[in-house]
Amino acid sequence: MNVGWIGLGKLGAPCAMALHHLAGHDVIGYDIDRARVERMFSEGGDQGEQGFADLIDSGPLKLAHTVAEVVAHADVVFVAVQTPHAPAYGGEAPAPYDRRDFEYGFLTQAVRDVCRAAAQQAKAITLVVVSTALPGTCNKHLRGLLNAHVTLVYSPLFIAMGTTIADFLEPEFVLMGADRPEHLTPVVEVYGQLHDRPVFKTSIESAELIKVAYNTVISAKVVIGNTLMEICEKTGADCDQVIDALSLATERVISPKYLRGGMGDGGACHPRDLIAMSWLAQRLELSYDLLGQMAYAREAQSGWLADLAERWADQTGLDIYILGEAYKPSSALTAGSPARLLAHQLRDRQRQVGLYDPFVEPKRHRPLDKPHVYVIGTKHPQFVDYAFPAGSVVLDPHGYMPDQTGVTVIRIGRKS
Repeated sequence: MNVGWIGLGKLGAPCAMALHHLAGHDVIGYDIDRARVERMFSEGGDQGEQGFADLIDSGPLKLAHTVAEVVAHADVVFVAVQTPHAPAYGGEAPAPYDRRDFEYGFLTQAVRDVCRAAAQQAKAITLVVVSTALPGTCNKHLRGLLNAHVTLVYSPLFIAMGTTIADFLEPEFVLMGADRPEHLTPVVEVYGQLHDRPVFKTSIESAELIKVAYNTVISAKVVIGNTLMEICEKTGADCDQVIDALSLATERVISPKYLRGGMGDGGACHPRDLIAMSWLAQRLELSYDLLGQMAYAREAQSGWLADLAERWADQTGLDIYILGEAYKPSSALTAGSPARLLAHQLRDRQRQVGLYDPFVEPKRHRPLDKPHVYVIGTKHPQFVDYAFPAGSVVLDPHGYMPDQTGVTVIRIGRKS
């Protein structure tokens, strides 16, 4: 099938390449910053994205100079442009109290350009919006841009930066929203060449909500897991044992994934989705802004870890060093990093804080020249083998660091 992909960022470029090389579709891509895309392809892709370099080695992706060129080529056009928040809402620092929706200007312009080109060419296309949006966004911002040549489908992806290709190839399910079921047929055909995962078909409004609800439920699990970790640390219980027991209740509780004591939720989507959903709760005058409180819980739990680090620093006279800056293990991606949030909070308290990550800054020397209060901010496997200087204190919210002679290792919320 002839496919167009508008928006070749961290999500769009790997997905477009997968549809082209792995599903066999004839894909043409477009991005407003063509020079950046060409540079990314020539340099072998985003080094933080697993498998992307292999796709680039399989051959180049055709790049269009205009949206009209994409429309002329494609029967199905995917739009995966950013719907950003201001950096203050990204999760790397405490969020402002004033809540905000996402910014839809890039998405609106992309859809406007596609619809205008389809009308000028008198060509029927299926327009698939991938970008994250709150429920009601397509109706409010996009429907008025459509014309008789364009059919709108909302089909966001459930992917994590760094594992975009794997998540795109093997999703739990594919979500598609449309006004009429037959509008989904060409999109089902596109994905049918890629995998055999189930398709959940619904309305556009429900699909919009499902996408952000998915992310905020994950955030809720992280908040619950960290709440249990804090209780265990203060009562002598063991949070891993508590979660292991709850994980057996697969019918009435939930799966154990994400439900672990550790650092807060992170990434380019989850913290900001909480803020956007909190904004929506206030706009709709819900009886209680639960999601806004979850955002506060994420920051408060990080603040409690900052308290713990400060107490050990005061007790030992050592400076604080955070090991791990990425938002998840074995990744260089730092968007929404809970480790950065912790560093921000400690610096707000006038603490000197070092920050090191072997993936983010691989050429930097490891900070193991003298004892510190080390906080394991990211569960990188490499940290297990670090030989910490004698006299160090290692605060491990993930519970995976081994004991080490002459070093105080505290697996927070664990008894062993």
